[in-house]
Amino acid sequence: MRLSDDTLQIIKRLQRITDEIKSRFARRDTAVDLIALALVCREPLLLLGPPGTGKSELVARFAAAVHCEAFKYLLTQITDPSELFGPPDLEQFHQGCYHIRTEGMLPTARISFLDEVFQVSSVILNTLITLIQDRNFHNGTERQTAPLITLFAAAHHIPDDPTLRAFSDRFTLRLTMAPTPDTSLGELLDKGWALELEPPEAISIDSSFTPDHLDQLYQALPEVAVDEVSLLYQNLLRHLRTEGLILSDRRMIKGLKLIRAAALLDRRDRANARDLWPLVHLWNNPEEAEILREIIQPIVEEAGGPTLESYRPFEDLREDLQLLASRTPNLHGDGVFTAHLTAFGQLRRELMLHYPDAVELLSQLDAEVSRALEAMTKK
Repeated sequence: MRLSDDTLQIIKRLQRITDEIKSRFARRDTAVDLIALALVCREPLLLLGPPGTGKSELVARFAAAVHCEAFKYLLTQITDPSELFGPPDLEQFHQGCYHIRTEGMLPTARISFLDEVFQVSSVILNTLITLIQDRNFHNGTERQTAPLITLFAAAHHIPDDPTLRAFSDRFTLRLTMAPTPDTSLGELLDKGWALELEPPEAISIDSSFTPDHLDQLYQALPEVAVDEVSLLYQNLLRHLRTEGLILSDRRMIKGLKLIRAAALLDRRDRANARDLWPLVHLWNNPEEAEILREIIQPIVEEAGGPTLESYRPFEDLREDLQLLASRTPNLHGDGVFTAHLTAFGQLRRELMLHYPDAVELLSQLDAEVSRALEAMTKK
């Protein structure tokens, strides 16, 4: 079935929004693509990484651009459920009825962003699972339908706590957001300062784009055929199992939805191998991301799909090494030297993980570390 002209026009408008947001942020194209995918699929997205890497800002800008007021909250271990879901309605409480006033709170939001999402009590945890899975909120004796399109969340890492495992599995998409590398600091500062000078609603490329348009795209997902890629997807899942990467039944089924959405956003009504790219973000823990990339990237590229951004280009790492080496002669103080050596260590880990055959650059790095240690002993 051919996609309707109305659907195609909505996709074009959403693409203009994503392109504009990408232009406002330094090296965050993958995050923007996944936010768009999550909104179309209505699937939760978990953003991992240290504070200050733009996680909440990206979601806020995108929510404003698609004219969805976002509910945003930073969770702590002492966060009370009323801070997220709303306070009790005292008037009804005095009449013997327990009811929560949810206006302006998470149960009535179209888009939500929860920072430090794993810092939750069991009461909040169970309610969030129901919201994500069923789009329902139990308000006293009533079941209240939640208009939630999707939930975005941020955390430093995925905890090992088994009580959080079921909740963690609800986040279909995951992305690790690292700090902007040294080679892109100029771009970061220029674009970051420009964002400081404008409110989130300034990214209003299409003032007529509404949440209803996202609903239309979601309803169009069943129109995308996956028969051409179904067997390939099954074989891919079997391959992942041989590599020790086991996805839950829920996540494997969700994978088909991601494939459909990737094809839809590429304005096609029939999925093919190039639409497997979202599966790179289906991992259970960050260590599995590289396994997924190594298996999926060749399939996607052979089909003419996008190059998957999973780690920094080799030339970026070479430039980082040159920059660190140039700083060595001008360092003073134990704390500065310690930070300098730590930066060398982080760079070495990246090289060993992604470019283990780069023997020459690794040798240069080791030589620069020795030079920095020698300089430290002399000062």
